[in-house]
Amino acid sequence: MQPPRLQISNIVKEFGGRRVVDDVSLTVSPGQVTCLLGPSGCGKSTTLRIVAGVEMQGSGTIHVDGALVCDTVYRVPPEGRGIGLMFQDFALFPHLTVGKNVAFGLKGRDSKTRVHDLLDKVGMSRFVDEYPQQLSGGEQQRVALARALAPRPRIMLMDEPFSGLDDRLRDDIRDETLDVLKSEGTAVLLVTHEPGEAMRMADEIALMRDGRIVQQGAPYNIYNAPKDRAAAAFFSDINVISGRVQGALTDTPFGQFLAPGVPDGTEVDIVIRPQHIKIDFDRDGRGPNPTPEDGSAARGTVQRARFMGASSLVELRMDFDGSILRATVPSVFLPQPGTPLWLMLRRDRCFVFPQS
Repeated sequence: MQPPRLQISNIVKEFGGRRVVDDVSLTVSPGQVTCLLGPSGCGKSTTLRIVAGVEMQGSGTIHVDGALVCDTVYRVPPEGRGIGLMFQDFALFPHLTVGKNVAFGLKGRDSKTRVHDLLDKVGMSRFVDEYPQQLSGGEQQRVALARALAPRPRIMLMDEPFSGLDDRLRDDIRDETLDVLKSEGTAVLLVTHEPGEAMRMADEIALMRDGRIVQQGAPYNIYNAPKDRAAAAFFSDINVISGRVQGALTDTPFGQFLAPGVPDGTEVDIVIRPQHIKIDFDRDGRGPNPTPEDGSAARGTVQRARFMGASSLVELRMDFDGSILRATVPSVFLPQPGTPLWLMLRRDRCFVFPQS
């Protein structure tokens, strides 16, 4: 059985007595994109720097293709690890042409062919004699990708590489970059604080918080089965309804929710995303009948409604406790403030978490 391209095992790093990377372990296979996702200061960039060899861990090991590249005693220097780096500032040499930037560090007769092939792959072959300052941000990013791939690295480390691009261009560049990386069979470890970027690019997401990986898995799984309330909230807006467990059930104005394995008396948060709330009209003070799929309806009053492009966002103040719940509705739905509406919660889209 082939070893993983990159194996990080139990990495710990401290600064000033504080653990910024705390027992981090993960593996990345050839052609796989793994994303370290989390807020600023959670330790993801430090983890990347340790893999690159520019920081030294306090404990733990890193292997590439089964071979040790560093522990707390042995250390292969950065240039000997077969690792490519891409950062948000592109770091192109301003005094070198596009072609010479990509060729930098290459040796041998096939270097011109490699440069030509990569520039063609990223759609930049016609700019081979231009200088970086003559290019747009998106064009510079393509050149930076070609330069990072030129020496055929086994692993590509990417630290917020698209953050300097505008939104519309960013999506195109992400997709193009992913296609090129996959075609090269490179193992990719990507750092980002943007859930949308992680979902778009990653085969696997490692969600970090306070230096630790708190949840790891495929984007679909990590989005639809979050470990806790904070994990759910990191990926999207959420609504939270509180309750107390009794007999593995929690009573709420929306009906009962299952809480298997949670001790009686435990306070819980019931979490649901705005797009999974159903809205119905008021019928002389009555709402829709309860269903097993959606439970009971609870009434609220529209506070504001905004058209967001693909959907509309409606905020309602709930009659039962005055809290604000937010629902998104496809297309255009803009009820006037003060309009009474009834809400129901899709049971298969609700998460029940003990309050921390």
